[in-house]
Amino acid sequence: MQFDSFTFLIFFAIVLGGYSLLRSWGARKNWLLGASYLFYAAWNPPFVLLLIATSSIDYWAAMRMGASSGRIRRRFLIGVMLIHLGVLSYFKYSGFLLENLESLLAGFGVVWKAPAQDIILPVGISFYTFHSLSYLIDVYRRRIEPTSSWRDYALYVAFFPQLVAGPIVRWTQMGEQIEQPRRMSAAGLGLGFSLLTLGLFEKVVLADVVFAPVADTVFGADAAVSTADAWLGMLAFSGQIFCDFAGYSSCALGAALCLGFVLPVNFRNPYAAIGFSDFWRRWHISLSTWLRDYLYIPLGGNRLGRWLTLRNLMLTMLIGGLWHGAAWTFVAWGGLHGIYLVIERSLRKRFGLPDDRSASRVARLSYAAVTLLGVLYAWVWFRAADFEQGWQMTLGLVGASGIHPATITAGFDARIVVLAFLGLTATHFRWRAIDAKDVLQHLPAWVLVPLLTAMLSLIIMSPGQSHAFIYFQF
Repeated sequence: MQFDSFTFLIFFAIVLGGYSLLRSWGARKNWLLGASYLFYAAWNPPFVLLLIATSSIDYWAAMRMGASSGRIRRRFLIGVMLIHLGVLSYFKYSGFLLENLESLLAGFGVVWKAPAQDIILPVGISFYTFHSLSYLIDVYRRRIEPTSSWRDYALYVAFFPQLVAGPIVRWTQMGEQIEQPRRMSAAGLGLGFSLLTLGLFEKVVLADVVFAPVADTVFGADAAVSTADAWLGMLAFSGQIFCDFAGYSSCALGAALCLGFVLPVNFRNPYAAIGFSDFWRRWHISLSTWLRDYLYIPLGGNRLGRWLTLRNLMLTMLIGGLWHGAAWTFVAWGGLHGIYLVIERSLRKRFGLPDDRSASRVARLSYAAVTLLGVLYAWVWFRAADFEQGWQMTLGLVGASGIHPATITAGFDARIVVLAFLGLTATHFRWRAIDAKDVLQHLPAWVLVPLLTAMLSLIIMSPGQSHAFIYFQF
């Protein structure tokens, strides 16, 4: 059940209607929890049992940690973390690990055939696993008290707007909202439906209609990629993945606001970043802050000297890449960002970098251009099916086989993709200091109403060739 489906519109209308009719907060939470499990069951009903089981284990382990100390407390944390990571590894990484073990043994002359894997990945498992781990670690660190209500914890994990693709919400951001009654308001409904409209426009019109056909054609080609095709494919996928994921996040924030909940912003105009660390303060914010707080800082952060700091940066980004998918191309994507951050930190330490307002406008724009090019190139490896395709795209981008006109994308109007991406980047720079929710709140009604009307019209007129949200596969 996707946000851009007619089924979801019916589902959400029923959820809103029932939610508004119920008077007690307990009944409303029961309604939302049941709706969230139904929403998740729309993909694969048996996996609802897995979600309920892991939530129940979390609840029990957190209560036990809250009532214990010392080694016993640590054992509960380690035990429940091993359960979560074991479940995630089985569903997401078992095939990847077995294939690499087969290749490793073959390198030593040992012939072993990995058993065929036919494992269905539970949608959103990487996201709700990180939800759970943040809660458990915070309870262990005594930053929060474990909730005494199983229902409240289960709703925190399963709340349907953010269940399958984030934002990755922490108990400190959501717990009080679940425990204390929320009220629907005209302002919340207005802003919520505005965010839903924006998100659907980004997904249905920009990601699926403007960018995806070109990206799929280039990255699905068997032949060598010309320079023009490679650049067009890179721009198309860079536009697609932002509009797809940011579109989902806008829908999630909007749906939650309609119900009276406030989810954390997940994007803040990332293509206007000045520096790669700035990019990660703007892109998938809930993941980057999770990796910072639960991986980078526990590894030592920047407190252990220069070389260990650089190691921690690199290791964090490699794991962040692997979190996205069981493929070496995702590791390469994370590795590229790790290299960017290592180089940036080293240069800033030694020479300083133009990533703040004290630098000249030309210097800041120049570094923003370098940042954008680095980010766009990294997306090539994120999208590539394998290393060979990533390398062929790289050769095409640099014109290694000669500068040739577009052939693979000859059937598309390249100007539409280029202008759409330039327009997207321009809006990021125009609203660089604030996020989409703030933009919608600050626009005057005489601008906002025609804008949303135009977006709705384009959504309705779109061909209807919807793609699954990219981040559903993670």
